[in-house]
Amino acid sequence: QVQLVESGGGLVQAGGSLRLSCAASPRTFVIVRMGYFRQAPGKQRELVATITTGGSTNYADSVKGRFTISRDNAKRTVYLQMNSLKLEDTAVYYCNVLSDLYNYWGQGTQVTVSS
Repeated sequence: QVQLVESGGGLVQAGGSLRLSCAASPRTFVIVRMGYFRQAPGKQRELVATITTGGSTNYADSVKGRFTISRDNAKRTVYLQMNSLKLEDTAVYYCNVLSDLYNYWGQGTQVTVSS
């Protein structure tokens, strides 16, 4: 059974930083891409950033230059470093893992940016 274990998140003041991480198990399924999406209250879930096994990255325009996604293939873990956080970054952040067969979602972690 595939598990995505998320950590990080929490409450931070505007301009601050947070780091999210997500580890995928077991080691038996093939990972094509890992990343994060987010959903704010009353809004649709949207892409934040993704990274492929080969290291190709994709960012939402709203986070470019502020967020950095990285991964450790050996640990099957993806990291999202979020700097210069803004009020509008407040949302539930969901880890996403795309395998060769299925699209998996984490349980979500709350990120709240206060003024």
